[in-house]
Amino acid sequence: MKSVPGLWLAVLLASSCHKNDESARSKETAPTIAVQLTPATLEVHQATEDVVGTVRSKLRAVIEAKVSGRVLQYLVAPGQLVKSGDLLAELDVQEIRAKLEQAKAMLDQAKRDLGRQEGLIASKATSQQELDNAAARVKVTTAGLNEAETMLGYAKVTAPFDGVITRKLADVGDLAMPGKPLMEMEAPANLRFETDLPESLLGDVKSGATLPVTIPSLPKPLQATVSEISPVADAVSRTFLVKLDLPNDAGLRPGQFGRVAVPVAEVKLLLVPRQSVLKRGQIEAVFVVRQGHAMLRLVKTGKLLGDKTEILSGLEPGDPVVTSDASQLTDGQPVTSKP
Repeated sequence: MKSVPGLWLAVLLASSCHKNDESARSKETAPTIAVQLTPATLEVHQATEDVVGTVRSKLRAVIEAKVSGRVLQYLVAPGQLVKSGDLLAELDVQEIRAKLEQAKAMLDQAKRDLGRQEGLIASKATSQQELDNAAARVKVTTAGLNEAETMLGYAKVTAPFDGVITRKLADVGDLAMPGKPLMEMEAPANLRFETDLPESLLGDVKSGATLPVTIPSLPKPLQATVSEISPVADAVSRTFLVKLDLPNDAGLRPGQFGRVAVPVAEVKLLLVPRQSVLKRGQIEAVFVVRQGHAMLRLVKTGKLLGDKTEILSGLEPGDPVVTSDASQLTDGQPVTSKP
């Protein structure tokens, strides 16, 4: 028995050289096989253009310190889940602690002065203005104490929402200050797909439209809803940022690569069942039936659309294509149609 590659070589030679007498005799003696036939059909299909993008979290934050100080300790690591209000890091803020003690001492002194003035005003040994000034100093020093306590509270860096730590941008001993990031975090529950859409495709996308997003790690495309379209283009790339809300899916992670299919036009495609196309290396072929014989046709295929394959060349609409036992046939072999 010939090997499969050898058999295909013989088939191709037979289809290209009809003067081979030995091949002609083999056609006459080949057994008749019952096969299923499906005509090649023209179908209206929505043509799309794929645009690459990235899965991102809707809620992202860069965590910074509100006061200056050395990082005393980190209590989280990248990948760790945290709840809103959880302590993430603590800063060494000796200067603020000193200001807090100073504010407490000033408030105590102001309260004693106010008490003294209240005693003096009863005996008419002081003026009302002196009493009012003492009361004002109590209010001022109380506000200073509240400010110092608030600043000391900023030494504890907490999570602003439920999420996961994605990056650590400083180490213990580093100087933290406003504007210098300490870490980044995201909320992994609510995700969206972000893509930079070329200007030529902007008119084909509307807010609220549903578009298929393909993530390589998932078995099938996800239906995403367009939630935001940037009103201005990026000055360098001349593209518009488009955000699409993704359904909650356990298989999605922020940062994953994907493609969104943007509809551009309706076209007619010549389609045949996927199983009718035979492939050997770079060669693609199908069997069509003519006058009760299976004839080999070399074809060029296009996109895979579900269980069908687009045919770019080699077939005409209506050609009866063999969809069963095609790999067992030889060029010119007698066949009959079965249901």
